[in-house]
Amino acid sequence: MGAVAKHVVLVGMMGAGKSAVGRRVAARLVRPFSDSDTVVEDRIGRTVGEIWRTDGEATFRQFEAEALQSALADPTPSVIAAAGGTVIDAGNRAALEGDDNVVIWLRADPSVLLGRVAHGDHRPLLDDDPEGVLARLHEERIELYAAVADVIIDVDELDIDQVAARVLEEIAG
Repeated sequence: MGAVAKHVVLVGMMGAGKSAVGRRVAARLVRPFSDSDTVVEDRIGRTVGEIWRTDGEATFRQFEAEALQSALADPTPSVIAAAGGTVIDAGNRAALEGDDNVVIWLRADPSVLLGRVAHGDHRPLLDDDPEGVLARLHEERIELYAAVADVIIDVDELDIDQVAARVLEEIAG
C-alpha cells in the first residue's frame, strides 16, 4: 500500500472486531479513532438499540451515514470502525472508495460471529434469531464488502492483536 492513507476504514459484520482492532491500530499510528456506532450514540444521546426500536432502521441508517460522512470529511488522518451495515448504502460505498481511504474488510464466518455477538444486548438486528440473521446478513453483504475493500483479512483464527498487526502490515506495505 505504500504511504498510510488519510483514513483507515475497517468494515465487516458485527462481531468481526472492527472496534477493538481499530483502537489498537489507531494507537499504533497515533491517530484518532472513530467508531460510527459510538458517534451515533453520542450525537443522539441514546443507544443503537434504543434508536432502532424507537425511530426504526431507516432513521438509524441515516444517522450511521452521517457519522461515516463526518469521519471521512475530517481532515485529520484517522482510523474508522464503520458500522456493519454501512455498506448497504450506495452513498456510503461511494464515499469509502475515496482516494484518501484504505478500506479493510475484517472477514469472518457467520458461525464465528455468532459466538462473539449472541449474548450482547446492543445488537437489535439479532433479537429474535441471531444465527439465521447473521447467515442472511452475510449473504446479503458479502459482495458489498468485497466491492469496497482494498484489503481483506480473514479473522476467524486470529485474536485482536494478530488482526491489528495484519492491518498495520497491509497499510505499511
